[in-house]
Amino acid sequence: MSDWDGRRWHDMGGQDAGPVPMDGHDFALWEKRIDALMVLCGQKGLFTVDGLRRALEDMGEDAFEKYSYYERWIAAVNQNLIEAGAYSLEELAARMDEVARRGPTYGEAQGDG
Repeated sequence: MSDWDGRRWHDMGGQDAGPVPMDGHDFALWEKRIDALMVLCGQKGLFTVDGLRRALEDMGEDAFEKYSYYERWIAAVNQNLIEAGAYSLEELAARMDEVARRGPTYGEAQGDG
């Protein structure tokens, strides 16, 4: 007989996880942008909720413990956009290199730093 209860690592519904913090969370600008990106891409038909969920679940337990909520979401969005052919890994890498060359802060990227 198996000890497996039919749950995958991410399915924690009904399990004791300790107290839920009820204080407010002031969302950072990048978190708001990820939320907006998810809505826009979904409306454009670039991915579905099911596709996002699959990408989140496929990240594995380590990523779930290591990354924040919005870090996991942007990774899932990225995975789905690559799969949809919106851009390639090579195009993403080139763009990230271009952005990195602007400087480590927003002010430096704008020429204010």
